[in-house]
Amino acid sequence: MLEIGSIVDGKYKILNKIGQGGMSVVYLAMNERANKQWAIKEVRKDGISNFEVVKQGLIAETDMLKNLSHPHLPSIIDVIDGDGTFLIVMDYIEGKSLASVLRHQGAQPEDNVIEWSKQLCDVLGYLHTREKPIIYRDMKPANVMLKPNGDVTLIDFGTAREFKSSNVEDTTCLGTQGYAAPEQFGGMGQTDARTDIYCLGATMYHLVTGHNPAKPPYEMYPIRHWNPALSPGLEKIILKCTQKNPEDRYQSCAELMYALDHYKEDDEVVRREYKKKMKLFLGSAIMCGICLIATVGFKFASNNKKASTYHYYIEEARRAVNGKNYEDAWKNYEKAIEIAPENGTAYLEALKDVIISDDNVFDESENAKLKQVFTSSNLKKLKGEDSKNYYELCYHLGNYYYFFYTNTEVGRNASGEYFTIIDEDNPKTLSSQELTKAKALARICGYSNQLDSNEILPDGSRAMDFRNFWNDLNELIATNYDVNKDAMLALRVYEAYYQYVTRYKDRFYATDIDYSEMVTQLEKVKGLIEQLQSFDFGEANSDLENDLKTLDYHITEMKKQMNKNLTDDGLNSYDETSQAK
Repeated sequence: MLEIGSIVDGKYKILNKIGQGGMSVVYLAMNERANKQWAIKEVRKDGISNFEVVKQGLIAETDMLKNLSHPHLPSIIDVIDGDGTFLIVMDYIEGKSLASVLRHQGAQPEDNVIEWSKQLCDVLGYLHTREKPIIYRDMKPANVMLKPNGDVTLIDFGTAREFKSSNVEDTTCLGTQGYAAPEQFGGMGQTDARTDIYCLGATMYHLVTGHNPAKPPYEMYPIRHWNPALSPGLEKIILKCTQKNPEDRYQSCAELMYALDHYKEDDEVVRREYKKKMKLFLGSAIMCGICLIATVGFKFASNNKKASTYHYYIEEARRAVNGKNYEDAWKNYEKAIEIAPENGTAYLEALKDVIISDDNVFDESENAKLKQVFTSSNLKKLKGEDSKNYYELCYHLGNYYYFFYTNTEVGRNASGEYFTIIDEDNPKTLSSQELTKAKALARICGYSNQLDSNEILPDGSRAMDFRNFWNDLNELIATNYDVNKDAMLALRVYEAYYQYVTRYKDRFYATDIDYSEMVTQLEKVKGLIEQLQSFDFGEANSDLENDLKTLDYHITEMKKQMNKNLTDDGLNSYDETSQAK
């Protein structure tokens, strides 16, 4: 076990133990340099006969989580594979599990359960609509953390798997009895999104009734059997979620989310109570008060329906993207933006998953389509209500206009506008690396009209400062791009870099930037492009091969020029292994 007070990997100080399971111990740790707390999950070889199998499962779990980003999921920060131990550094989720809440407080208020279920439905919908859908398979109160602010976070991905449409059934029976769907026990087909819907239904049942489906009587009765005051609408939802036949359940999280948002509409008890209240308050003396209450109530209901409908269109768009039906995906994203222009999700997904990802080309017809939806009015609303996603959208628009737009001049001008917004507003929501790249590209866009100019200023200097241009270009490759999320953007950036360097090498050289410095940077870019060879770029794979050949040619030519310069100066020639002798 890790010692309290010890330092792990030179940066994580172990503060105390916060949890323990059958195979692992979880510690609270502090990265003192970053002044941030993390959770460290330790799995030791000692006492585990199948440690390598367990370790491979953990590696699969961490690899899966590394590529995910959702407010109700923890982030994996680091993985440390030591001698006889395996450490996972992840977000520290402050709070307690819903299992602990049930143990100490019993059945939970219906409104709380509905809100938690919506959050869990949202995160499951996110997992199911990845390019390779992820089936969680172990939804239960013990795997849901309740944070102090009332939100929940889904933890422990040990049983999650990527859905494979070619499979007839699962080869492994994983899940927790009582919460697991029938198909998780083999012989009834493979697990899919509807499996998670069953598990969520069983979790809702436990939370709202206080009765554990994994304990006697081992059966989920209608929830009003335990508490007649519970909503018939919620009862109907849980019964549908937990049908034995997957075909009889909700078929997607979007459907379930819609039902959760509208569960009171089918509630006859609520309707009768509403009519009674209306009859009791017919007196004109209190009509104003009724109108006020009704207005607030209808507005609240309207907002709920708006959120539900927005979520529905987002889910439908994601499903269309996974099916490569980009036209339908765009229409659904367009409807979502029309409903809630202040929400950034639809903008970002439409840009990345439709405009760019369908063919890695951004042309004038797509730009015209985008401009009809990404209007200044809509973006103003987005900035006012969701500034984090607004600046992220500006960052991506800037990149895509600069590196993907087919009309180069128009693209560079549009790109400069978005990067200038970031440069001037200096948003804290972007990472330091994104800010640095955006500011450098804002300046590079400004150079566009001066690069081929020979204008001389009154003081004798050139209007175009190639030293600054060189420094800004190098900011683009100073830190690697997250190629798992956007490998094509990384390739386009590296291509633009070497094309600028090779085109203006003489102007750089005239600004006292030596060829050896250029060669060093080009070799770095060549290495970065070589790392992308494991990605399938489709037709762009040939571009990558040509890039490497072109780089080899220019690097060789620059070395020849360096040898010539050295010889002219009476020095020994450039040597690859010893550099300049």
